[in-house]
Amino acid sequence: MTKSGTRSFLVILSLALAVGNIFVLTPPLFAQTSATYQPKFPGDPARSDSEAAALGYMRVVLRAQHRFQKQYGHFATSLAELVHSGSFTKRMVDPNRGDYTATFQSKKDSFILTMTPKQLDAQHRSFYAEDDGKIHAEEDKPADASSPVVK
Repeated sequence: MTKSGTRSFLVILSLALAVGNIFVLTPPLFAQTSATYQPKFPGDPARSDSEAAALGYMRVVLRAQHRFQKQYGHFATSLAELVHSGSFTKRMVDPNRGDYTATFQSKKDSFILTMTPKQLDAQHRSFYAEDDGKIHAEEDKPADASSPVVK
């Protein structure tokens, strides 16, 4: 190997070692994230990101239903009917909502919306709402009208 070839090799080796040391000394990004839920707004009742998404979905459906009822004089009888009512989109008709499954039952004068987690636990409560707009929750069983109201 020539002098310039050796010098190039040493420069490349030095750079590789320096870059390697940076990766060794820098903690991985996932170690810097917190495992505890960070509330999305003051008074957020969610206990996890999954719950926050489920509650957000419920709020959008509840607002869309009340807007629909105000406009047409009755509630929508399917989620598809709610598309373009408020911020309810076509994509939201799909009942598979991440860690939750939405169930929607409606007549023209009332409706029931539930969010059932795929795994029921303290971080994935079940939720229930009717046309009164109150969201109820249960930690260890399916929520219903007699379940505590989410604050």
